[in-house]
Parts: sequence; C-alpha cells; structure tokens
Amino acid sequence: MRTFCSGYVILMAVLCLATTPSYAESKPKAPPPTEKTPVAAPATERVVGPLSPAESQALATMNDKIREYIELHVKIEKSLPAMPKDATPEQIDKNQRAFEALMQKARTGAKPGDIFTPQAAPVIKSLLATVFSGPDGKILKSSIFDENPGPIKLSVNTRYPDNVPLSNVPPQVLQTLPKLSEDMEYRFIGDNLILLDTHAHIVADYISDAIPK
Repeated sequence: MRTFCSGYVILMAVLCLATTPSYAESKPKAPPPTEKTPVAAPATERVVGPLSPAESQALATMNDKIREYIELHVKIEKSLPAMPKDATPEQIDKNQRAFEALMQKARTGAKPGDIFTPQAAPVIKSLLATVFSGPDGKILKSSIFDENPGPIKLSVNTRYPDNVPLSNVPPQVLQTLPKLSEDMEYRFIGDNLILLDTHAHIVADYISDAIPK
C-alpha cells in the first residue's frame, strides 16, 4: 500500500510540472520596439558640414523673417471662407487667388531681401556654391535645369506664373538650406532661388544668381 501511495504522489507531481507553465513561458513578453519620434530622432546631417557661429547668426535673421511671414500667412488664410471637402478645381483656384490678393495687399511695398535678408543671402549663396562645386555638381545642375523655365523677370509679392513648371530641387540643396514649413518651398527660376508661398502661389522673396556659373 505504501508503495502504491508513493507511486501515486510521484505521478501527480510529474503531471503538475507538465501542466504548469515555466517561468520563461509565463513571463510577460516585452512590447515591440517603437520607432523614434521626430523629436527624438537625430537631426539630418548637413551636406556641407556644420555652420560657423557667424553663419548661424546670419541665417537666424532669415528664420525670424520667415516666422513673421508665416504668422501673417496663417492669419489671412483663417479669414477666408472654409472650403468644402468636395471643392471643385474652380473653387480651389478662386480661393487661392483670393488668398493671393489679400497677401499682396498686406505686403504692399515688399521687396527682395525682406525675407532673404542681406545677412542671410550671402551665406545661402556660399552654401549653394559648396554644393554645386562638389563631385555631383554637374548632375545636380542638370536635374534643376531639366524643368527650369530659364530667365524670367521676377518681382516679389507677385503670382508665380501659371504657365511656368516648378523646377526640381535636389535633396542635397534642401539638406543645405534652412528648413521651411509646409507652406513654403524653395524653387529655382533660371539661376535665381525662389521662396514660394505654396498656398497663395506667390513669390515671397528671391535671391538673384544663386546658382554659380
């Protein structure tokens, strides 16, 4: 009888061990790793290297002017009637042209250098010269001039010509220049660097002869 009980106890112990999850199996699994947020992600490395304190200070004057422009842009855009979700191309064009007229009125007397400040413009031209003088300079220029409309008379605060295609802007250029908000874009017309207000479709400012010969 004693032998039977001992065997029974051993059998039950074996069954308990077989049905009880091990520590490794019962331990909660770690959550899958998440991607870095834009805030935590490292800044994009500049193509032409770090800026000097003087260059950073010069470009800061441009950033201040862009901030002022965007504040005006947002204020005026909010004053326009809300667009329906199913807006027609005609309605979108009408809204854009109304926005354009209000921006032009608000910036009466605008001139080159109001945003691309006299301090910032030489730095931008120097940065672009470094990019275009590199080993890929000819290829970069070619990609820009493939769709570049060529020389056109430019005026600040006027509508970007409807019959002129927007030029390509290589990533190397975008990684070199100060970052813009989604409301603004860099474009080239001929050798000139344009600061384009994409919502109002107007030339906010430009730098002449920005692409080196």
